[in-house]
Amino acid sequence: MAKTVARYLFLSTFVLFAVVSMYCLWLINQAVYQPLNLPTPKRTLLVSQGETLTGVVNDLAREGVIRHPEWLLLFARLHEQTSIRAGEYELQQGLTGETLLQQLASGRVIQYQVTFIEGSTLAENLALLAGQKKLIDDIGSMSEQQYRAIFGFAPAEAEGWFFPDTYSYVSGMKVSDVLKQANNRMRAILDEEWQQRARDLPYRNPHEALVMASIIEKETGIASERKEIAGVFVRRLKKGMRLQTDPTVIYGMGKTFKGDLKRSHLKEYTPWNTYVIDGLPPTPIALPGRASIHAALNPAPGKSLFFVARGDGSHVFSETLQQHENAVDEFQRRRSSQYRSSPGPAGNATPLTQAEPDA
Repeated sequence: MAKTVARYLFLSTFVLFAVVSMYCLWLINQAVYQPLNLPTPKRTLLVSQGETLTGVVNDLAREGVIRHPEWLLLFARLHEQTSIRAGEYELQQGLTGETLLQQLASGRVIQYQVTFIEGSTLAENLALLAGQKKLIDDIGSMSEQQYRAIFGFAPAEAEGWFFPDTYSYVSGMKVSDVLKQANNRMRAILDEEWQQRARDLPYRNPHEALVMASIIEKETGIASERKEIAGVFVRRLKKGMRLQTDPTVIYGMGKTFKGDLKRSHLKEYTPWNTYVIDGLPPTPIALPGRASIHAALNPAPGKSLFFVARGDGSHVFSETLQQHENAVDEFQRRRSSQYRSSPGPAGNATPLTQAEPDA
């Protein structure tokens, strides 16, 4: 009798254990290996800095996305998969609890991109970055000391120091993080090009080469002319001639420029107006690309000191003032709204190639 009871208890315990084990395996299968209950084909999951796996899983469980969250968390602890990275994740139909854990641990977050265009200004790109909803705009509230600590220069010195390119970022990054990428890239490229520069250039340091590159960037309509334009400007600097290039005037006018450059504007002093200042402006006037930096540091040889735009983006280059005036006379008569500027004769306050007479 006692043996029969013992056998019955053993069998009952075994069956109960088997049933419980099977139920636990079913729960684990549901929590870990079955697709999550996503209501749409895709959804975005934002994991904030400092959030834990427990918090993320329980939040998804409350939304009905995860079934049996306690079992998924137990699985994660047993497999040492509890660490997660902050960011924005894309969850797709078919995603299981196991692959969710792997995704959160890997940091495979959604990436966004923003592009700085060659020849654009820092102000234009700051406005572009401010419009990126996934970025935190920390620049506007930053003190000059903080700005200098991050970039190595003050905001007033920042123009041109950010390389025009496409940059990736993730939700929650700061505007300064993207700018730091662009600044590091500019410094690396400028340093590399500076090491390979031609001899006998009129630049005291890489910054002056960057200023020149920005002017070349704004003056160049056809890529093949970059080095020839650089050659004109370099020769003018060496001879002590003013650069007299309209883009510097326009940059110095800032928001007061309304798209119509007049003779009087060429006479107005700003630190960037190369019709009235000698040498280079104090800062770049735009973000130059690598080709313009290379041209500034490797200008084409020659004797031309002037150039005037044909109106189609290309230029006529001249060695003498008379040749230049003839070219100006010819092409100004049939210029279009796309007419590009050119440097005028040295010492002339109004060597017009684009500026309109004052009304």
